[in-house]
Amino acid sequence: MTSLASADPTMAGSDGPLPRDALVEPAPAAAAAPLVRLKGVSKSYENGTLALEGVDLRVEQGEFVSLLGPSGCGKSTLLRLVAGLGAPTRGLIDLGTSRGTSDLGFVFQEPTLMPWATVWRNVFLPLKLDGVRRSDAADRVAEALAMVGLEGFAGAYPRQLSGGMKMRVSIARALVTRPRLLLLDEPFAALDEITRFRLNNDLLGLWQRQQWTVIFVTHSVFESVYLSQRIVVMSARPGRVIADLPVTAPYPRGDEFRTTAVYTEFCRRTSAELGRAIADTGSP
Repeated sequence: MTSLASADPTMAGSDGPLPRDALVEPAPAAAAAPLVRLKGVSKSYENGTLALEGVDLRVEQGEFVSLLGPSGCGKSTLLRLVAGLGAPTRGLIDLGTSRGTSDLGFVFQEPTLMPWATVWRNVFLPLKLDGVRRSDAADRVAEALAMVGLEGFAGAYPRQLSGGMKMRVSIARALVTRPRLLLLDEPFAALDEITRFRLNNDLLGLWQRQQWTVIFVTHSVFESVYLSQRIVVMSARPGRVIADLPVTAPYPRGDEFRTTAVYTEFCRRTSAELGRAIADTGSP
């Protein structure tokens, strides 16, 4: 399948010892309005479950941020609140986007494609819901399919596609609105390792070219380190931010990066924080 990354996906750094300041957060840049800001966000449900408690989070324009934490810690809940698919019980969510929630794309854990519709019609769906005519959408659908390497599959049906191809269609559907903010909820978790690695590379290539802001939910330490500029580690339920780790390794990152000492050290540190999150019961 066609790769999406146009740049040569090789590691720009070295395989030598970890630089002394590699894990030190860089000095903050001049203050600018973040694209996403959460302040004191809590979410409880009618059954009494407290999913999130007092979450503060700031995501700058153009950042790639991963949310990492144990199952049930509220990562997906947090992503849905940012997407406007629910409201916080307490706290503030501010999206510094020109079109609010219509300026974002959401990729779910499952492709959630309409099985009776072609790839083209599945990708066209968000534009149709926005009142865009088919004739006016043709170029945008073609553009989205080209981004994910599915130019020749517009007339195919989901049953004719592999798992990885279905997820590419789901990503194209999120991209067809030309969002500034892309939210992904464990999109590659169910895929085999080879396909997952390929889609990781393709997503990074797209992010670098399109300059989106990305919030990516994952259970994988290794995936979060490979992809992210920052990893936000959340505690066990109720979910709270217990660590915000910068990953200062340079881009582009390719498969060679996974074998470097730098990658190993970032994974070690992130694993330690995840272990602390799993042990955290939410008690003071």
